[in-house]
Amino acid sequence: MRKILVFLLLALLLIPTLSSASEEELKSDIEALKKQVEELKMSSGKAEWPSWLKLNGDLRTRIDSLKGKVHDHTLALPRGTYYNGMPLFYFNAASSINGYDAKNDPIFTNRFRLGIVVNPVENVYATAKLAAYKVWGHQTETPVQGAYFADRANGTFDGSVTHVPEDNILRVDQADFTILKILGKPIWFSVGRRPSTGGVPTHYRRNEEKVGTGGVQGILVDYAFDGTSLGVAPEISGLPGAYAKVCYGKGYDSGFKNLQGNSIKDVTMVGLDIVAIETDALRVEVETNKAFNIFDNMPDAGVRTNLGDIVQYGTTVSGKVANLNLFASAGLSKTEPNNNMFTYGIDNDNDGAPEMTAGAGLLYDAVKEDHSGWAVYVGGRYDVEKTRTKIGAEYNHGSKYWIAFTPAADDMWTSKLGTRGDVYEVYVIQSLNRKPIAKRGQVFFRLGYQYYDFKHTGSNNWVGAPREIAKLTTNDFANGNAQMFQPIDKAYDIYLTLEVVF
Repeated sequence: MRKILVFLLLALLLIPTLSSASEEELKSDIEALKKQVEELKMSSGKAEWPSWLKLNGDLRTRIDSLKGKVHDHTLALPRGTYYNGMPLFYFNAASSINGYDAKNDPIFTNRFRLGIVVNPVENVYATAKLAAYKVWGHQTETPVQGAYFADRANGTFDGSVTHVPEDNILRVDQADFTILKILGKPIWFSVGRRPSTGGVPTHYRRNEEKVGTGGVQGILVDYAFDGTSLGVAPEISGLPGAYAKVCYGKGYDSGFKNLQGNSIKDVTMVGLDIVAIETDALRVEVETNKAFNIFDNMPDAGVRTNLGDIVQYGTTVSGKVANLNLFASAGLSKTEPNNNMFTYGIDNDNDGAPEMTAGAGLLYDAVKEDHSGWAVYVGGRYDVEKTRTKIGAEYNHGSKYWIAFTPAADDMWTSKLGTRGDVYEVYVIQSLNRKPIAKRGQVFFRLGYQYYDFKHTGSNNWVGAPREIAKLTTNDFANGNAQMFQPIDKAYDIYLTLEVVF
C-alpha cells in the first residue's frame, strides 16, 4: 500500500510540470523527486545503509572490588604550595605511615564508545571513535585516583583520557585518516589521533577484535597518541600478512619558547614496528621505539623540565591451536637520563619556606645512571564454542627498572603491564545465546580476578629510583627512602562486566 501511495504522489507532483517545464527544469525536478522517494524509503525502513559509512560501538557496565595492602613507609607530604617554582613537601609525625588496608568496594562504572568509519573517496578512510567513561555517582576521576600509582594518582591526562573513568562527557578517543595504495603500491599513510591503545595481545582478555595495522604491542605502549605512520605490506612468499611501518607521535607540546623563559622541549616518540607473519595460526611482531625528552610530570599537570630519553624493544608471538589461543610477549626498556631532575623543597617546620631541596631524575635519585629493565607477559584463552564460553589465564612480571608507556590500560589499580613485580589474572567470558542482528552484535558477561604482587616502588613511574618495598620502614627520611606515593605491597581486583557490542 505504501508503494502505491508513493507512485501516486509522484504522478500528482509531475502533472503541473509536464506542460510548461523545460527539459533542464524537468530533469532537476525528477532528481528532487528521486531524493524524496529515497527519504520515504528510509522512513519505511527499507533503504540500504550507505556503503561509504559504517558505525560500531559498545556499552559496558563494570563492577570492581578493589582491595590492597599498603606497606610501612615514610611519606613526603605535599603542602600544595610552591616556593620559587618548586612544589613543597614536609615531614612530621604524620609522615611515618604504618601499613594499612586500602579498598574501594564496590565501585561501579559505565563506558560508552561509538566508532565511525567513512570511505569518502577510493582508498581513503577516515576513522573516529568517541568515548565517555564515568564512575557511578561522580563526575570526576577522584574515586579511582588514590595516592598509590603515578598513572592514576595524577588524574586523567592526554595519554589516558577516555580510558580511565572520569565523567559522562563524550570525548574524541581516535580521529585519523588513512590513504591506501600510494603510487599504486601496497603502501599506506595514516595521521591523526592514533589507535595506539588496546594492542596485541591485550585484546584476548577484553574479548575484542585485534587492532589493525595501526596498533602497537600492549606490553610496550598503551597510550593515546597524536601522530602519524607510514607502512608497507609487501607480498613475500612464505610470510603471509607481513607488513612494516614507521611511526611518529607527540606526547607533549611545550608551547611558545619566548614566554617566561620557557626552555622545555616537546616530548616525541619514533618507532619501527614489523609484523613478520600474520595468519590465523601464527602472528609474530617485533618493535622498537624511542621517546625523546620525557617530561617530569604528566603533560596536563604542569611540566617543568625534561628528564631524558627512554628506548623500548619488544616482541609478541601469538597463535591458535584448535580452540586454544596462546601468546607470549617480552619487553626491554633502557633509560638515557640527562642532568635535569624533578626538584622539590623540603619544609620540615611547615613554615612555608624550604630548609633544603631534593630531586629525582629519570629512574635515579642522587647519582645519574642508565638503567635497563625487562618484562614478560604470557597467557592463553580457551574458547568453548558449544556453550559460547571463553576461559583465560595470564601472568606478567616486570623487573626493578622496567618502564612501560601504558597509562591507558584497562586496569583499575594501575596498568598491570607496567608493574614492577608479578600480576596474575584469570577470567571467564560468557556470551548470551542470542542471534546477532547487528554485524558485530553480541552481549556477554566477563568475570575476572587480578592479583598484584609488587616487589619495587614506582610501577608505571619513571621519576626517581625504585626501592624494594619489603625493606621500607616508617623512619626512612634520613636514608633517602621517603616515598611520594604510598607503596602498595599486594592488591586484588574482582571485577564483573556486562557488555553490549554492535
